[in-house]
Amino acid sequence: MNKILAVSLISMSLLMSCKDEKKETNVEVKQDVPAQSVTQPQLKFKNKAHELVYEMTQNVGDYKMLLDKKDVVYTLTYQTPDGKEDIITEKYIFNGEWSYGRYTKHERTLPELKGIIEQGYDGNEYWLKQDGKIITDINALKRVAFNRPTNFYWFTMMAKLTDPGLNYEYVKTQKINDINYDVVKITFNSEDGKPKDTYQVYINPETKLVDQFLFTVMDFGKSDPLLMQLEYIDVDGVLIPAKRKYKASNWDAEVTDKPWINVNWTNIRFNNGLDQATFTK
Repeated sequence: MNKILAVSLISMSLLMSCKDEKKETNVEVKQDVPAQSVTQPQLKFKNKAHELVYEMTQNVGDYKMLLDKKDVVYTLTYQTPDGKEDIITEKYIFNGEWSYGRYTKHERTLPELKGIIEQGYDGNEYWLKQDGKIITDINALKRVAFNRPTNFYWFTMMAKLTDPGLNYEYVKTQKINDINYDVVKITFNSEDGKPKDTYQVYINPETKLVDQFLFTVMDFGKSDPLLMQLEYIDVDGVLIPAKRKYKASNWDAEVTDKPWINVNWTNIRFNNGLDQATFTK
């Protein structure tokens, strides 16, 4: 079953805040995550929009290429207009979508927890540590269950846009800064009756890259789109949208005078031979 993360670009502070309740529990925390693309079956294109997205993934690197890289380690820096900042060492194993984050600075993610915090997902369980001590508070764990798959998905998103269960619609050609973009709408099948997010990607016909995209965050009732703009770097043959910024927009992707939220991925390294023990509680 294909599921899409409620994208908040790495736990968007403008969309959620977590209140630390004292009640502790061992209740399992569940979070929608997109289905993993372990293999890439031969595709039969649904329409022109589907083919354009496929061509993009072949240009930047598909999920099979990420699986061949085994794992990744990088530094994520997230800055909001009010000056708050998170600095995280992110680690993923692509086969199984295992995810780990070590927060040396977390002014917008669980700021009530002092010191170093660690979050993990081992393919089965989400967990949280503060200065090495296990935290079992349900609200804090819900934040982890949002952060871990969200951060993973943002890093792998371009490769995963041909996952099964996605719907593609060619919207229009739109000229922005002298580039006639192919605009494609992407939606996700809902098997639980809950509303799913919508993406509207702007594919540069010359570079075959998504230079920007619009997205909703339906888990938080955010049906008005946010605009994400991207800059890419080449890391071992994979094109990574490592410099990112986003803010509120409309479905014509008009840029307003509202401030940007800035996100940067640096020191990206593939195939580190990560030990699975890093991801377990």
